[in-house]
Amino acid sequence: MPVKLRPITSCCAVAAALALAPAANAQTAAPAIDAPTTAATGARAAENAVRSAADAFGTSVGRESIGLYDPEGVRGFSPTAAGNVRIDGLYFDQVWELGARLQRTTQIRVGLSAFGSPFPAPTGIIDYGFRTPGDETALSLLAALNHWGNQSVEADANMPVSSALSLGLGAALYNDRNGNASRAQFLEYSVTARWQPAPDLEFVPFATRAQGNELKAPLFLPAGEGLPPRLPRRFFKGPAWARYDGTAFNGGFLTTWRPAAGWEVKGGLFHSRFDDNRNFTNLLVDLDAVGTGSQLILADPPLKFGSTSGELRLTRTISDGPRVHRIHASLRARAGDRRFGGSAEIDLGTTSLYELTTAPRPAYAFTAQQQDRVRQWTAGLAYEGRWEGIGELSVGLQKTHYRKRIGLPGEPPRSTNASPFLFNLTVAAELSARLALYGGYVTGLEESGIAPENAANRNEALPAIRTSQRDAGLRFALTDEIKFVAGLFDLRKPYFNLDAGGRFDALGDVINQGIETSIAGPVTPRLSVVAGAVLLRPRARGPNGGLGVGVGTRPVGAISRRLEFNADWRPVWTPGLSFDVSAAHRSAETATVSGLTAIPARTLVDLGTRYQFTISRRSATLRLQIENLTDVQSFELKGAGAYDLLPGRRFGGYLTVDL
Repeated sequence: MPVKLRPITSCCAVAAALALAPAANAQTAAPAIDAPTTAATGARAAENAVRSAADAFGTSVGRESIGLYDPEGVRGFSPTAAGNVRIDGLYFDQVWELGARLQRTTQIRVGLSAFGSPFPAPTGIIDYGFRTPGDETALSLLAALNHWGNQSVEADANMPVSSALSLGLGAALYNDRNGNASRAQFLEYSVTARWQPAPDLEFVPFATRAQGNELKAPLFLPAGEGLPPRLPRRFFKGPAWARYDGTAFNGGFLTTWRPAAGWEVKGGLFHSRFDDNRNFTNLLVDLDAVGTGSQLILADPPLKFGSTSGELRLTRTISDGPRVHRIHASLRARAGDRRFGGSAEIDLGTTSLYELTTAPRPAYAFTAQQQDRVRQWTAGLAYEGRWEGIGELSVGLQKTHYRKRIGLPGEPPRSTNASPFLFNLTVAAELSARLALYGGYVTGLEESGIAPENAANRNEALPAIRTSQRDAGLRFALTDEIKFVAGLFDLRKPYFNLDAGGRFDALGDVINQGIETSIAGPVTPRLSVVAGAVLLRPRARGPNGGLGVGVGTRPVGAISRRLEFNADWRPVWTPGLSFDVSAAHRSAETATVSGLTAIPARTLVDLGTRYQFTISRRSATLRLQIENLTDVQSFELKGAGAYDLLPGRRFGGYLTVDL
């Protein structure tokens, strides 16, 4: 998949955009990754998400991702937009995604899997497992192709310099062709190091940069309620000059110091940014049933967004027979600066979905830009206790101070501040060797993102919001290796969306209540299964019960259920060969603020196979996959009343060789 050089926005902004862990033991909460094959920077041939996943809530390994949730959607919200991103457990204010060159794994931590994270957050945590350079020389090469013409090459190398120093290098080039016939090219490269000057001290600095350009395909906004007409496939509806061009960067370092037995200091300092040199938003608005509407192009002046963030954490571990106590003292901080706005609107007039846009690029002028500055620090104390055979307790208290300064063109700067206390309490009880119960309550202060591109206050920064989460459930070991998890949850946040005047603003509160289940593990030595379900009851309510004229009680993007099944089977007759299947069902999705329009329910099926073999005694994997096997025709919701084409059937594959 290509690197998208776009800022991280809120779930609501994207949705309006256009308008349990294997055990309650905190030390085993991470997925069961085969460390020798996935920890090193230059070894990738054995990556397999199904066989690595500890539950069905969300796991990514290399190019593969499975699970009910992803970094943009957990229990109906976006943990990425909320600021709940971690690198090896340390706070990271993500502006641009860490990138495949530096991610070993990505784990969605909710319910019992949040044990081991001393400061959990509503909506869950996205925890990137960092691809730290290892002690052995390794080089992994990957080449991918699909029948649309997408091409990519990736290279990752691990180079020990001495017994104390190892380097990691990575690079990737993507040449993409999308279902709407738009094209994109991205180049990504990175460098990391691991320096261990003493057995109890380690530094891991890193830097990664990406640059790219992309033809901006349109988003489709029907007139009034209803879905767009059938959209043409493999047809680019947009002027050739509406092209994105930009760069992105992530850099920083991780460090771990163990000065004495039972003491650990972990720290991370990170800088994440993007610089959009040129950007356009391509909109087809007021579409009627025959595909006639108006084409609007929104042109942006150069946009910038950068954030420096990090965490310093001191942990004291005390072992007392069957009991283990951990006390954490943490300090987190971030400083974010953003320049945006000043867009120009270009009206290309009436057009049809099925006609090429050949209008030349007109002259246009930008207006003054808005500047935002965010400063936040958070100090916290947490306790984690585990009593073998009895259970676990996790409790934390944080004090945070948040200040956002908003500089609107031609107006005096405005500020918004918040300084709440935040707390978390989670308890797990082991009723037997196979059964554990858990329950918890967490509060948070989160970003609410920016106003989407079709809002009257487009790109305007939104205030921080108070959030809360209650959850409870159980984990039952069906066998020593197969775990069943079931939980209930209740999340509450302010509801941001388009109001009657077209502004993206707080309309009330949104409550997501639901049930989630997971079953994962090897059924036999040759068959592994990861399956799960989420049943949701999302609803919005106003300050006085009502939400205003034309605002429904189901939030934009709301669904009622999601089911997922993944299996990986290795037949006995051919060593190294495996077959896999993924089936994902999603109920109808609320598509407009009124709640009167919904994208129909759909089920997507992917089939794949991989063959692991050796080339001159080097590990290699050939991976083939058919995505959207039944060629389902539907839409992707890109915001309140804004749509894109769901990609059709695709066939492709890649070859990975570890040298």
